[in-house]
Amino acid sequence: MPDALRRLADRLDQAFATTDLAGRLRLLRDAFDGRVVFTTSFGLEDQALTHAIRSLGLEADFATLDTGRLFPETYDVWARTEEKYGFRVKAFHPDADALQALVADQGINGFYYGLDMRKACCGARKVEPLGRALAEAQGWIVGLRGDQSDHRANLRFVEFDAARGLIKASPLLDFSRDDVAAYCALHDVPINALHERGFLSIGCAPCTRAVKPGEPERAGRWWWESEDKKECGLHVGADGRLARAKMVG
Repeated sequence: MPDALRRLADRLDQAFATTDLAGRLRLLRDAFDGRVVFTTSFGLEDQALTHAIRSLGLEADFATLDTGRLFPETYDVWARTEEKYGFRVKAFHPDADALQALVADQGINGFYYGLDMRKACCGARKVEPLGRALAEAQGWIVGLRGDQSDHRANLRFVEFDAARGLIKASPLLDFSRDDVAAYCALHDVPINALHERGFLSIGCAPCTRAVKPGEPERAGRWWWESEDKKECGLHVGADGRLARAKMVG
């Protein structure tokens, strides 16, 4: 099965390179007879994909990871999205016992004091719930863009995610942020109010700040850590290992 999925990923990746967004989503949906999941954090890219999937009438499960530490503005755009498109996004929450043990061990904001502690928090609040969200899925749609970071620039449109045993697709990989913003404006897509206040990449409130002029787009995520440590375990490479930023110099 893994070899067959790798071959399918190769075929889809090649097809995506010469197809527009709608065509990419149709190709992906047509490739499977089972469950396809789109995970959204309600950021700019995910909002564009939500509009595209819903306007095309494609069958996909919409899932989000409600970590318990999201911004109020994120919950607001979540509600506005459901109202505009007439459906529900299924929330996956941290396991209550695991979260209770985490907070008892490291305190409510222990993630500021060590990389292992921050990864443990991401593991409990994001990675474990993601596993439940993707259970028995054949395809996974994400809103990654290649120009967001060095390691994302080296991703393919479609890859076999060996760690999860499914096909992972990034239909917006070759879009710029301006491309996505223009798409959302054209279609009157609800967007997070924080974007206009300099929050270009939005995650949990304690771990996200506005980006300063001249900083990279994702500089506001886990800003107290070095650039090569900024990952939370949601996105892994084609080899099943955690993706790392490309070293420069």
